Amino acid sequence: MPRISVEERFWSKVAKGDGCWEWTDSPNSVGYGTFTTTANYKTKYYLAHRFMFTMLGIEIPEGKFVDHMCHNTMCVRPEHLRFVTNKENHEHLIAPYASTASGARGVSWNSARKKWRAQAYHHGKCHFGGLFSTIEEAAEVALKLRLELYTHNDLD
Repeated sequence: MPRISVEERFWSKVAKGDGCWEWTDSPNSVGYGTFTTTANYKTKYYLAHRFMFTMLGIEIPEGKFVDHMCHNTMCVRPEHLRFVTNKENHEHLIAPYASTASGARGVSWNSARKKWRAQAYHHGKCHFGGLFSTIEEAAEVALKLRLELYTHNDLD
């Protein structure tokens, strides 16, 4: 039986739609599609959206991340992907980190003051927006900080 090429195997796992091109194979533990290749008895693991650029003959620049502008981690459509720095990638988050108790991006609880803290990180520095009685007030100030500081904040 003839072996299929890496390209054919890759494309067999992609469902092209009008919007996102969905990776149909199982996601990894954090929700990204993965793809493996084997050559000379060595297996290499790739994130499917990064391997897409290999398929197109495009090298990912050193130190760059591939950002999903569509926020769909299973999307491999090149028009939905862009090269960004780590800083830019973090600015383009759609939601707060799962560990955030407030449920609001840039808002945390200050237990010493019994208030909600508004903040935004930029270039490794925490920009403090103040302490507030409600999550909503803190979230509004955190949003204003992000809009002021971030360059890749497409959603705010």
